[in-house]
Amino acid sequence: MPDINQDDTVVTRGRTPGKRQQLMQNTRQRIFDIALHEFADKGLSGGRVEVIAALAGVNIRMIYHYFGSKQNLYLEVLEYVLGQLRSEELKLKLDIHQTDPVDGILQLYDFIESHFSRHRELQSLLQWENLNKAETLKHSGRIQGMSFPIRDLLTELIQLGEHQGTLRPGIDALHLYVTLVSLSVFHKANAFTISYMFETDLLAANWQRQHKQQAYEMIRDYLKPVKI
Repeated sequence: MPDINQDDTVVTRGRTPGKRQQLMQNTRQRIFDIALHEFADKGLSGGRVEVIAALAGVNIRMIYHYFGSKQNLYLEVLEYVLGQLRSEELKLKLDIHQTDPVDGILQLYDFIESHFSRHRELQSLLQWENLNKAETLKHSGRIQGMSFPIRDLLTELIQLGEHQGTLRPGIDALHLYVTLVSLSVFHKANAFTISYMFETDLLAANWQRQHKQQAYEMIRDYLKPVKI
């Protein structure tokens, strides 16, 4: 591990400008990657810049050099994990003129569920931020803007389904999105406590598959038109 009392000025001395720039980018990325796990594990208040610096093999000064403050580093982590979710959601590239609205909504649920399964750090960071009433999130100039496209996509699918008669009327896009996320996250976020209380391993692969299938059925039944 490099000497944590070193900084990039010392490390890059004698290197060409291109190599120095690459080394600095690598150092910044290393700090960021370690901070992501530190904040996911301990939150903003519990995460320590001393720990991040030691694990990254840099002087603490370099954290402030690259990110300005601990809060700025934490905010960049939040923007990154939420940006990943939003960009991956939109990569589904659902063609609303070719996709059945019910199938499109189920595809979105499937993606959300899979994304939270693969990225437990997102779930942890959101839990910490909710405990702190989104105090840091409110300082972001990006997160609200990156959230609207997925609501707009759901709105288009809902409107198309209502026009086709394949969806029940009056579905609200935001309510639906929150429902999809809830069905994807709640049993994961609370798995340890519920598993203990009911002596059932909620994280077991078979239980997760069964729950996902039940969620599919619940969403499909909710979406279909009400027969009078």
